[in-house]
Amino acid sequence: MTTPMNVSDLAQVLFVSTLQASDHPSPDQVRMIIEGRIRACHADLSDCAALVAQEAGDHPEAYASRMRWALCEAGRVRPSISFSP
Repeated sequence: MTTPMNVSDLAQVLFVSTLQASDHPSPDQVRMIIEGRIRACHADLSDCAALVAQEAGDHPEAYASRMRWALCEAGRVRPSISFSP
């Protein structure tokens, strides 16, 4: 059974990826990065959430702008991304 992920989930996955806003990624690139990261963590988003929290603590000055970017990008690709638990 395939379950769609919400934008917040996808943004967390993207947030902890190596992809940067300055890369000006296409929606396909964003989708590939998110899907690869989801596969790597076997759809367990707790690792992503922990890494987001760590980054927020380590780099609070960059957190808000990166998360805004991740949310925007995740919103653009959300309809086509889902996972099988």
